[in-house]
Amino acid sequence: MFIKSSRSTQGFLLALLTAFLWGILPVFLKILLQQMDAYTITAYRFAVAAIILFALLFFSKSLPKSRQASNKIVVVVIVTAILLVMNYVTNVFALIYISPGTVQIVMQIAPFALMVGSVLLYSEQFNRQQGLGVLILFAGLVLFFSERIPAIIESADENIIGVFITVFSALAWASYALAQKKLLLSFTVKQLTLLIYGIGFTVLIPFSDFGALFQLNSVQLWSLLFCCANTLIAYGAFTKAIQIWDGSKVSAVISLAPIFTYISNRIAVSIAPDIFIDSNLNMYAYIGAGLVILGAMTASIGRRQKAVATDELL
Repeated sequence: MFIKSSRSTQGFLLALLTAFLWGILPVFLKILLQQMDAYTITAYRFAVAAIILFALLFFSKSLPKSRQASNKIVVVVIVTAILLVMNYVTNVFALIYISPGTVQIVMQIAPFALMVGSVLLYSEQFNRQQGLGVLILFAGLVLFFSERIPAIIESADENIIGVFITVFSALAWASYALAQKKLLLSFTVKQLTLLIYGIGFTVLIPFSDFGALFQLNSVQLWSLLFCCANTLIAYGAFTKAIQIWDGSKVSAVISLAPIFTYISNRIAVSIAPDIFIDSNLNMYAYIGAGLVILGAMTASIGRRQKAVATDELL
């Protein structure tokens, strides 16, 4: 009983660490956008993650082998990598137009899209609790955007384009997650992650300005280092949490990420109001945001362990 309790505590803390790191990430990305574009930021994140993973797999003699994949699998790997590139890049682009908090709330569409895709493509079951969670989530989105859309349209600092970019980013993430499920039958998690980051970096090279690194000030440089570390630490914590704790519970805890985004953004606004946008939410928007988080948590808890296991790479 003690061992089980200990593993549950460890799983909860790892999931909470993931939510925290994913939640505060948009703030550091916003800092970087002052000097570095979305393509270059993503390229550096992919490159650092790929180098570290290559070293780990090399020394453990676990690098992916050509015999592990057919030509069809190679094509799927490339498409999957491109989908993740699209998710990373557009997620950063959205921060140019809307606040980090709004981005995080809209991104809650991603797990819903993954859930629907899993039902349609992999015939996974959709139970009543998941249905309730989806209804709560959509009610929250309607309430949230009934205030936010007019505010964004009237704002001199935000643009409705950011909402559409974030929706696209969420759908790209869900498509990536659905595609990589098949690939885990051919590769281990680390092998597939290495391939995706390596291919993603290669795709981004023509669009990136690597010289921008030398134009960063100390705050921006530390922000870049944090974003690179976040790529590995957050995903590593998530994967470990999935291994030792119920995947549905892990997903539910991770749904708290928008809360950390709002808190960190408010702190950032007080420190650098010339860079960060204060969402200035009214009571209805806060209630809507809370419902979105509650809906995501309810739907996650309602998922079967088998379905949640598909997220191990994310």
